[in-house]
Amino acid sequence: MCAYVRLRESPKLHGPKLYHPPVIIFPAEPPHHYRRFAALDHTDFRNKMGDDKNEAKDDASESGGVPSTEPSESSFYATDEDEEAHIELGPKMSIREHLEKDKDDESLRRWKEQLLGGVDVNEVAEIEEPDVKIKSLTIVVADRPDIVLEIPESGHPKGLWFTLKEGSKYNLRFSFKISNNIVCGLKYTNTVWKKGIKVDSSKQMLGTFSPQAEPYIHVMTEETTPSGIFARGSYSAKTKFLDDDNKCYLELTYTFDIQKEWAN
Repeated sequence: MCAYVRLRESPKLHGPKLYHPPVIIFPAEPPHHYRRFAALDHTDFRNKMGDDKNEAKDDASESGGVPSTEPSESSFYATDEDEEAHIELGPKMSIREHLEKDKDDESLRRWKEQLLGGVDVNEVAEIEEPDVKIKSLTIVVADRPDIVLEIPESGHPKGLWFTLKEGSKYNLRFSFKISNNIVCGLKYTNTVWKKGIKVDSSKQMLGTFSPQAEPYIHVMTEETTPSGIFARGSYSAKTKFLDDDNKCYLELTYTFDIQKEWAN
C-alpha cells in the first residue's frame, strides 16, 4: 500500500517488472509509525483462452501446433466476484494535509516530497479522492497497424470490438492520467468467457502513482493468442481498472473474435 497515504502491506506477486515510468524510489526507512510501501512485482498476463484438453487432438497442419494445456498461473488470482478480503485502511487525506502533517520532522518531510515527485501542491485541489482517467487502449502487433480501441462513455462497446488472428503475438498498451491525489495499488483485471464458460482470469498490479500533468503509459507483457479449431470463435470479456480500495475507475464489457486471419 502507499507508504504514508494509506497503511497496508502489499502482496508479493511473481513475474517480471514491466512498468518503468511511475517507479517510486524511497529514501531511508520512514519513521516506525509509517509503513513503507513495498514495491510490487507484476504478474504475467497470460492469455489461455483457447486451452482445452481436446485441442491436443487438433490437426497439426491446421492449428500450426498443439496449444499448451497447462493452466494459467494468473487464473488462480481472484477477480470480479472472487474479490480479495476487505482490509481496513487508514483515513484519506489530501496531498496538502499529508505535507502539513508532521512537517516539523525534516526526514519525514523530505521522504514525502520524494514520494510526490514534481507535484505542485499549490495547483492540486483539496480533494482526498484520487481520480484516474484511462485515456487510450491500443493493441500493438508487430508489422501491423496498431488497433486503437475507442472507449465509450458507457463502458460497453457496441458489437464486435476487435478481431485477433490465432497464434499472433501482441501487447496491450494503455495510457492513464492521475489527478487530485495519490492512487495506491492501481491494478488491471481481465476475465474472458467463451460460450458462457470462464476460460481466462488475470490480474496485474500496476503500482502507486502521484498526480502529474502528463499521462502515464503502460505496456503489458507480450501475449500470444491461442490457435486451433477450438480457439477460434467469439469471446466476451470484462476489463477493470481498480485501486486498493477496490474503487473501479473503468469497467469495460465487450466481445471480440479470434479467427484464422486478420479482419483486414
